[in-house]
Parts: sequence; C-alpha cells; structure tokens
Amino acid sequence: MLPARTFSISIDHEWQALYDRIWQPEFFPKWASGLAESGLRQEGEHWLADGPEGPIRIRFTPHNPYGVMDHHVDLGQGEEIHVPLRVVRNGDGAEVMLTLFRQPDMDDERFAADIRWINRDLKALKNLIEGQNISR
Repeated sequence: MLPARTFSISIDHEWQALYDRIWQPEFFPKWASGLAESGLRQEGEHWLADGPEGPIRIRFTPHNPYGVMDHHVDLGQGEEIHVPLRVVRNGDGAEVMLTLFRQPDMDDERFAADIRWINRDLKALKNLIEGQNISR
C-alpha cells in the first residue's frame, strides 16, 4: 500500500456543469501545468504529452455521471501511476479532489514538490473557471 494525500479546492460553479466543462483530456493543459507547454496528442485510447521529465502516455477515464476524472500516467518505465481525480457537489458549487500516491522511489523532497505542484494546478483551475476564462 502506498502512502497517499488528497488535496481539494472549492470552485464556485455547479458541480455537474463544471465536470462537463473540464472532463475532456484537451482541457487539462489549460490548468495542469505539467501538460500546459506541449498540449496533448491523441493516439488511440491514450494521450501523449511532453512531461517535465520526458514523454508521457496518459489514459483518461471516459465521461461518466459520477464526476470521476481519473487518469493513468505512464512516465516511460512501463508502469502506470493512477491519479484519482473527482468533481463532487459542494452545496451550490463544486469540490475538485485529487489524490497523490507517494511512489516507492519518491523521496521527501520530490513528494513535497509534487504536493506544491498539485496545489498550484488546483488553484489555476479555480482561477480559470471562476474567472470565466474558459476559452484560454
């Protein structure tokens, strides 16, 4: 079992409308900084990107009525890293939650850096949606 931390951010937007707006893989580079520079290219059921440490392959959960936006990331070593991502109702708004699993080869410094990265990306998503800058 891997140690895990879940991070969330409240977004002032109806949860189902938010999910419908952001679930497509093409939307991720607008707020997920690891994918922002190169964008995503589809190849069959996978998406390809130039990540900060080299090429990555990503497999996304299909659209669903539950707000699940999980994705599986292959950094090139052949093993997929599961990234749970959820949009859930929070009153009249939404809560976006992402779980980070600490990988076996991840030291404290790298884990802390990934935590900062996730929180920065969640804030970017909030600013993008609440600022109504959807077409960015």
